Amino acid sequence: MTALTFAATVSAGNPFFETFKTPHQTFPFSEIKSEHYLPAFEEAIKQHNKEVDAIINNPQAPTFDNTIVALENSGKMLNKVSAPFYNLLSSETSDELQKIAEQISPVMSEHSNSVRLNEKLFARVKAVYEQKDKLNLNTEQKMLLKESYDGFADNGANLSEADKVTYRQLTKDISLLTLVYGQNVLKETNKYSMLITNKSLLSGLPNDVMDMLAGNAKKAGKAGWLLNLKATTTVPVMKYADNRDLRRELYLANSTKCMLGGEFDNRENIKKIVNIRLQIANLLGHKSFADYELVHRMAENKKNVYDLLNKLLVAYKPTAEKELAEVQAYADNNGAYFKLQAWDWAYYSEKLKNEKYAVNDEMTKPYFELEHVKKGVFGLATRLYGIKFTKNPSIPVYNPEVDAYDVTDENGKFLSVLYTDFHPRDGKRAGAWMSEFKGQHMIGKTDSRPHVTIVMNFTRPTSTKPALLTFDELTTFLHEFGHSLHGMLTKCTYESLSGTNVYRDFVELPSQVMENWGSEKEFLDGFAVNYLTNEKIPAELIEKIKASENFNNANLCLRQLSFGYLDMAWHSIEKPFEGDVIAYEKEAMESTQILPVISTVGLSPTFSHIFSGGYAAGYYSYKWAEVLDADAFSVFVKNGIFNKKIAASFRENILMRGGTEHPMTLYKRFRGQEPTIDALLKRNGIK
Repeated sequence: MTALTFAATVSAGNPFFETFKTPHQTFPFSEIKSEHYLPAFEEAIKQHNKEVDAIINNPQAPTFDNTIVALENSGKMLNKVSAPFYNLLSSETSDELQKIAEQISPVMSEHSNSVRLNEKLFARVKAVYEQKDKLNLNTEQKMLLKESYDGFADNGANLSEADKVTYRQLTKDISLLTLVYGQNVLKETNKYSMLITNKSLLSGLPNDVMDMLAGNAKKAGKAGWLLNLKATTTVPVMKYADNRDLRRELYLANSTKCMLGGEFDNRENIKKIVNIRLQIANLLGHKSFADYELVHRMAENKKNVYDLLNKLLVAYKPTAEKELAEVQAYADNNGAYFKLQAWDWAYYSEKLKNEKYAVNDEMTKPYFELEHVKKGVFGLATRLYGIKFTKNPSIPVYNPEVDAYDVTDENGKFLSVLYTDFHPRDGKRAGAWMSEFKGQHMIGKTDSRPHVTIVMNFTRPTSTKPALLTFDELTTFLHEFGHSLHGMLTKCTYESLSGTNVYRDFVELPSQVMENWGSEKEFLDGFAVNYLTNEKIPAELIEKIKASENFNNANLCLRQLSFGYLDMAWHSIEKPFEGDVIAYEKEAMESTQILPVISTVGLSPTFSHIFSGGYAAGYYSYKWAEVLDADAFSVFVKNGIFNKKIAASFRENILMRGGTEHPMTLYKRFRGQEPTIDALLKRNGIK
């Protein structure tokens, strides 16, 4: 086993070796220092090994309790150390944490392998599994037994000794490669800046964006307006900047990250990652990594994934081409006189949208002040599920910008801690996500409740304005909050099955279904008031938002499909890839492209979802879940979007159940039938 290159000392000075004396035993972030992690990891691994040895050396015959449950309950300290480390690595990283990650990654991989490839432990698990029909287990116990057995069988337990050695090395290599890939994306993003000193070059940008860019410059000790590659800059520049050369320059900078040579180039990392994944899949008896991954997905196999992608492509592409023609005609009529390029699309689309519907972000943002939106989103959960959110300043946080809340049910009973982290920082990766510092599980008859976090990168407040969200940011908030509800409302016995521990193509249902409320008048009326005048959002503005929802929606669908096809292309290879990364990408995405293809840009070098996140051979799940969420929300629409009976059914059958049953079983219990794409096509105006 790989050893850490230091001697761990268990001392009172290391908070990981003590009981946290904080509300709900939350992490005391101010007490946890970088130097505490490695000793804590080493001790936690030692403890986990002892717990595994105790299971193996139990003289009694293997049973569900002394083997499966004992294994489930092992490694608690390792979870205690890993949770803050990996969460902060994404949301509050530093050079020190990244160095620790590089050191601990192969160690954790080796430890995981030592457990999963332990022959004696697997023999006990297998002995229990082979008795499954005689054990009189309940539904959740049966699922835990199946997941426990599969966790070994799918991770090398049945391999020969020689293949186990190979498997150990491959998994160690892949863990480090995916880590380095993600770090490269963050470092390359943070490296770029463009100082503008001529204000006229920024014509068209809204005042609050100008204030933000001026604030960036001031923070850097410069005069002018400082642009970067964070979404809070790139999105408004693409959408509003009149200067086409500026749009083009920023677009190319953002779309060539990690592919122009230098220390952060990810192209070779991509080849290594996909080839190692293929080797792992082959070792385990599968032709491709996608075949390996999809065994434990609702889609089940590549054919079903491609069937969905192809059906949606056929349904949406003709409409997308009509949308492009309409935007091109608008640009022509307004003096463009050129074929639209990628850096023109958002700009002219936004102008056409404003002309057709008389609605844009600058009209809606005054009504989406962040504090009001928080009240609205939290209030939605109160209205649907009766839960309440109370800010608790006594709960430690990892950054002053983070808030922590006590979440209680309709009877005042504690349900969860919720952390919210809304704004971009250099130490935070791009995007938005939900995670846990602690998962829900039962300890005997005691329900140990979860600690959940949602992290986003919304536009910061400026010196003159509070944080005002775009409509897209409002839906992003609803999306991640939907994930958090899945984590907070869960009520399962075993942590490995609770909350969001479900199939990847099911996990997006609770998040995506929440987005549907974003444009509903009944929802917006509850919180959307002008931050200056306190005037309620006008009904006609809501109507415009609603009317514009499907504007260029087919193009958005094609974009998502292009990501899904690319992901499947990388993970359906059946022989090692040695070609040109960008050329292969262009071929994979060709059927979805209707704008001119630019040969010098690429997505793969920064496609963190599949190369450093958990979506390898799984990006299609966003569209898969979109079919589910449209179908599910149609039930709310039919019965009332705040119908408590329907909400209770969704809570009981989906949100509370985690991964305790097959997701289609859970969905049909809520819906009464399997979903079809009809509701999605209808919602998007395609059908």
